Amino acid sequence: MACRVQYSIQNSLRLFSSSSPNFHNSVKCQRTRFRSSKFSLSKGLYCTCRATYTTNAADPFVLTTPLYYVNAPPHMGSAYTTIAADAIARFQRLLGKKVIFITGTDEHGEKIASAAAANNSSPSEHCDIISEAYRALWKELGISYDKFIRTTDPNHEAIVKEFYSKVLAKGDIYRADYEGLYCVNCEEYKDEKELLDDNCCPMHLKPCVRRKEDNYFFALSKYQKQLEEILIENPNFVQPSFRLNEVQGWVKSGLRDFSISRASVNWGIPVPNDSKQTIYVWFDALLGYISALSEDNKQPSLQTAILCGWPASLHLIGKDILRFHAVYWPAMLMSAGISLPKKVFGHGFLTKDGLKMGKSLGNTLEPTELVHRFGPDAVRYFFLKEVEFGGDGDYSEDRFINIINANLANTIGNLLNRTLGLLRKNCQSTIMVDSAIAAEGNAAFKDIVVKLVDKARQHYESLELSSACEAVLEIGNAGNVYIDENAPWSLFKQGESGFETASKDLVIVLEAIRIVAIVLSPITPSLSLRIYTQLGYSEDQFNAVSWSETRWGGLKAGHITAQPQPVFARIELETDLNNATSETKKASKKKERQKTQKVVEA
Repeated sequence: MACRVQYSIQNSLRLFSSSSPNFHNSVKCQRTRFRSSKFSLSKGLYCTCRATYTTNAADPFVLTTPLYYVNAPPHMGSAYTTIAADAIARFQRLLGKKVIFITGTDEHGEKIASAAAANNSSPSEHCDIISEAYRALWKELGISYDKFIRTTDPNHEAIVKEFYSKVLAKGDIYRADYEGLYCVNCEEYKDEKELLDDNCCPMHLKPCVRRKEDNYFFALSKYQKQLEEILIENPNFVQPSFRLNEVQGWVKSGLRDFSISRASVNWGIPVPNDSKQTIYVWFDALLGYISALSEDNKQPSLQTAILCGWPASLHLIGKDILRFHAVYWPAMLMSAGISLPKKVFGHGFLTKDGLKMGKSLGNTLEPTELVHRFGPDAVRYFFLKEVEFGGDGDYSEDRFINIINANLANTIGNLLNRTLGLLRKNCQSTIMVDSAIAAEGNAAFKDIVVKLVDKARQHYESLELSSACEAVLEIGNAGNVYIDENAPWSLFKQGESGFETASKDLVIVLEAIRIVAIVLSPITPSLSLRIYTQLGYSEDQFNAVSWSETRWGGLKAGHITAQPQPVFARIELETDLNNATSETKKASKKKERQKTQKVVEA
């Protein structure tokens, strides 16, 4: 695994001279030119720290969600980020890449201590409960994370202290008094120009309080020009592109040094050179992306953690913490001589029925309740298909149910069920011919599927998850059109003369559905497994599939499918059920009246 470190030539010499003798023998360093000639070797050097370094697929795809703050139980916003991250991780695994999917919880700070006190528990007990709630929800949603880091882990604390000491030694940490307007909910000082009337925080709509503290500060302003150049020369570093514009605006407006410690907060990691202060969130939680890579059975250190997979391929975050990941974090890493993540993607917010969600409005959306009512596949599919990834999105229950019924129950589920039913009735659930042979006389349909699979892959790679879902749905729609136009049920009635054509039609449709199961599996893994088992494959076979198996020709002659069963039950609205019950009662009463009338007539 690779560790690419950017630093000046002078710093590189210092780094190597301070390393152990074995380090010199185990490392190969490569000079890598930036895309722009402005970045000469005198300004930067990439150190490729790996015994046998390669730039191919052997390098892991390291994907992170934010470390979620445990002042309260998980909400739909954090679930949305994690569902999206899981879909991306599953897609990368289908491509055959080694994936390290990191999530976890941020467990230090003033709000957490206050929340614990309000519940008559210690901060440690409170963190254990809420952190476990996140794990439980991730399990229900089918989140396939590889690492779950808690910032209260001893290994994390050791790495945070080492990182702090490196930045301190670089001369980028200093002590100063600071007075300003502080948002307790954000746990940060605010510029007056960004506040609303009455000094209200624009995020939490609550007044900020004036505080004066003696803190340690990070010299962010020192990295202004370097950050400007990185953002210009690496336009894909921040995505979507309109988020890059936001970040460039922040940087160009001038960077101010920021506080990295708190004197008034006891629940945190002590500052290495001052036990009276604790390290503030950005020098704590952000380091979780690196500390998560460390091995549990080894002495924790920055170098060993970095060698296990850094830099991250993708930081996936909500837009509210974009500044900290796209400005603060890169500067911190440059100060410590550590390579930058490859990409930061900031997605939008979720609303409900067009309104911002909040407890005061009584319109919060509880992810656990949604999963229990509709199942994980429905929740995952709706938010990834109906919210354009990167922008804001809205949830309404009517729309949720209509989309899920139309797409999963009808377009995909019903197509599979009726095709398997015809196969069972006419072919004893047996594939009569190889799917590759079956499509020889129907190249047009096969070509549609092949093009849509390629389209879906491109969308996945571009993090266009909604468009990837649309491409899969188009395959389902094409399958429904194909079977309706060819009407194999009619051909089977013609006897032997229509049997060959009809059986080929069924194989063609089932092959398309087999491909759908694989292409949709990053979005709806449980549904895809049910489709695959209905097609006669085992769970082990499903778990072993790769993207290469989306090629046409997987179903072979003689393969036996399972007895048809619905893979996705239609969701019924309560009003629909009530109306159906009412209609049943009316019909029953009508029959009773008719019976009574006949008796009277007799």
